[in-house]
Amino acid sequence: MRRIIWWGACLILFTSTELAVSRIAHAEDFSSGNYQVLAPVITSGGIYATSSSFSLLGVISEFAHDIGSSLTFGSNPGFAAYPFVSTPIISATAGNALVNLSWTAAVGFVGYSVSGYSVGRSTVSGGPYTFTSVGAVLSNSVTGLTNGTPYYFIVRAFDPNSLVIATSTQVSATPTAPASPPPSDGGGGGGGGGGSVTPPELTATVILSGRAYPGSTVAILKDSVLQSRVPVQESAAFTSTISNLQSGTYLFSVYAQDTNGNQSATITIPVTVVAGVTTTVNGIFLAPTIDVDKAQVKRGNPLRVFGQSSPESTITIAVNSETELFFQTSSDKYGVYSYSFLTSPLELGSHSTHSKSSKSGQVSGASRSVSFTVGLQDVLKDKIVERACGSRGDLNCDSKVNLVDFSIGAFWYKKKGFPVAYDLNGDKAISLVDFSIMASNWTG
Repeated sequence: MRRIIWWGACLILFTSTELAVSRIAHAEDFSSGNYQVLAPVITSGGIYATSSSFSLLGVISEFAHDIGSSLTFGSNPGFAAYPFVSTPIISATAGNALVNLSWTAAVGFVGYSVSGYSVGRSTVSGGPYTFTSVGAVLSNSVTGLTNGTPYYFIVRAFDPNSLVIATSTQVSATPTAPASPPPSDGGGGGGGGGGSVTPPELTATVILSGRAYPGSTVAILKDSVLQSRVPVQESAAFTSTISNLQSGTYLFSVYAQDTNGNQSATITIPVTVVAGVTTTVNGIFLAPTIDVDKAQVKRGNPLRVFGQSSPESTITIAVNSETELFFQTSSDKYGVYSYSFLTSPLELGSHSTHSKSSKSGQVSGASRSVSFTVGLQDVLKDKIVERACGSRGDLNCDSKVNLVDFSIGAFWYKKKGFPVAYDLNGDKAISLVDFSIMASNWTG
């Protein structure tokens, strides 16, 4: 008979004339006081297989992805220990008997991929939902709705096997009939007066909400121009309202700065708005901030990775090397996390690390990457010259130096209390010198 063994993403087929099996171990999670194993099985993008001539008797897990946590021993190999994909951020704009939905892409981790999405619709908050597959797109117009009736929507992401691997938070919208234009008075031009005020029914409003870090501030930019900075509640929730918008499509960018002055990766969300309608954007889950305690670590010595995220969330830390390493920890009630690991498995040379967070079914995107070197001695990190990101002048950590960074710097121009990383020349001020340095690293 045939014996089939999965090794990571490789299928190894052994053929023999006889295979003695004393017992069959069914796949299950099991635990004890001194040992635990969680061994998931997943295909590499193909389909699940059945046959009358072979059976799957065992699995060898992905050892390179192991993490450990137990009094004596723990093993969580493979995908069970790590969230599959980031959670889509969904926005809804009501129209005449319709609602226009858009969402950010669900990004896979550890080789996981997203093949398509479906939209769930309900007239009851929390469902049940009626789902419609929309394919590998990031927007959809739901038509045939009743004006004046609130509708609730979610978006689900699927893997190549049509399994649901991520679900957005819920967003709501109420379709409305277009407002009648005001009657013309038929008169000529009036006398001179003050500046005109646009009636509310001729402008649009966008409400952005999500979670960041307690005690932090969230910056909201529209088309690369800073609109506001909003404080974050103890629960990590934040809400920002942008009003007086003309109909059209805008690019909103959102990032946070934690209590240590470290900045998160930036989330960019395209939003289409309609005059007289409020568009809601729900489920923004900012990636954790991240830093390390050493610029260079002696091989074998510990390196501490730390940052801030949503309180009591699960933090997954990835270390890039020839064999990628993963570690898992939790943030405390203030959102602070810290994890130290021995660098013995890492080869000499340059490395980087990033993290992501998961809580209540939501998964953030990846944080910005922080670089460090494995060498022959420890060198503590110099906070004064540490930059926000890898490129000098990249203030919002999007791997570009452009108008977004210029806008962030302009906000702090000649002001106090700015993050240390924004001071590009280390003179303890945001001045024209910093803008000159930014210009020399400009990418557009």
